[in-house]
Amino acid sequence: MKFVNSLDKATLLKRYKRFLVDLHCPQRGEFTVHCANTGKMTGCADAGFDAYYSTSDNNKRKYPHSLELTKNSQGAFICVNTNHANHVASEAIEQGVICELTDYQYHQREIKYGQENSRIDILLTSKNRPACYIEVKSVTLLEDKQGYFPDAQTLRGQKHIRELITLKSQGARAVLLFIVMHEGIESVTPAKHIDPKYASLLTQAYEAGVEVLAYKAAISEHEITLSHPVPVNVG
Repeated sequence: MKFVNSLDKATLLKRYKRFLVDLHCPQRGEFTVHCANTGKMTGCADAGFDAYYSTSDNNKRKYPHSLELTKNSQGAFICVNTNHANHVASEAIEQGVICELTDYQYHQREIKYGQENSRIDILLTSKNRPACYIEVKSVTLLEDKQGYFPDAQTLRGQKHIRELITLKSQGARAVLLFIVMHEGIESVTPAKHIDPKYASLLTQAYEAGVEVLAYKAAISEHEITLSHPVPVNVG
């Protein structure tokens, strides 16, 4: 996924009111940008981090700039715009990067499904084989050299796992795909210390036959692409 327009660089000052971040750069001084991330962003938005932001062509937006990436004190890029995970995953599937998800004829996104009024991130279908339902999650929480998901309690994420379990029981192929959007993360595990219910559901899903995959992204201020699979510790 290439960024449509070049990203500009600033210094991160603070995040507040969930979707707002204050930045500073010599050309603009201090200014506020939008941040498309509902999580806590622990370790991803500390004061002093480098910040990379885009600028919208829509002059009706109250905040024309959007925070896309940060770079921590160790020099690791982090994609903090969670909207990009689906795009990166979809592109990687179409290019055959995710070897577990190849050889499907049709590729759809944001399709309504399930018993709890959900939308599947990616739906793959072909003749004469079960449909493949894929939920995509962006992983950015790094603690003690370990990547964790989620970084905050997620009732929505719990719902998605229940939906995948049901789909699997009905004969569909169900996949939970973690996209690692932090260059410092080399493996993923459920964050039992943050959302024990989610961790328990993930274990149930794995035991029920839901596939759990994780792929790491290569991140720069120009593009984000998936590079290689990383281990997932479900138990």
